[in-house]
Amino acid sequence: MNLPCYAMSAYARVALETMDPRELEASLLLKAAAKLQAVLDEWEQKPRQALSDALLFNRRLWIIFIDAVIRDDNKLALAVRQNILNLGIFVMAETFSLMTAPKQSHLENLIRINRAIASGLGSKTGTSQPQRAA
Repeated sequence: MNLPCYAMSAYARVALETMDPRELEASLLLKAAAKLQAVLDEWEQKPRQALSDALLFNRRLWIIFIDAVIRDDNKLALAVRQNILNLGIFVMAETFSLMTAPKQSHLENLIRINRAIASGLGSKTGTSQPQRAA
């Protein structure tokens, strides 16, 4: 086993377990945005598998968000929950569009949304992340 890799993996696991939920959400959104950005950066090479993997990660993340905001025990204000749900529906539509007829503009939309929400979550905890233009 690669000891440095194992140590990094253990550190990442502990960090995730002790991270504030808002920070975790922001971190996951930025990870999804980075995966999508990597596909966008290689768009001319038509990275089909990378696109599929990035979309799967992003879709799973947004399914969790959607599930959370439709639960009755969610403590967010109803208007906030509705806004997140609407964004989630848009994200799913963009994802479906990318799966059936890939266009850079759909990918750029997903990257912008993830980064914007991550930035908002980060600003609430005082850990706003720098953003790269899509």
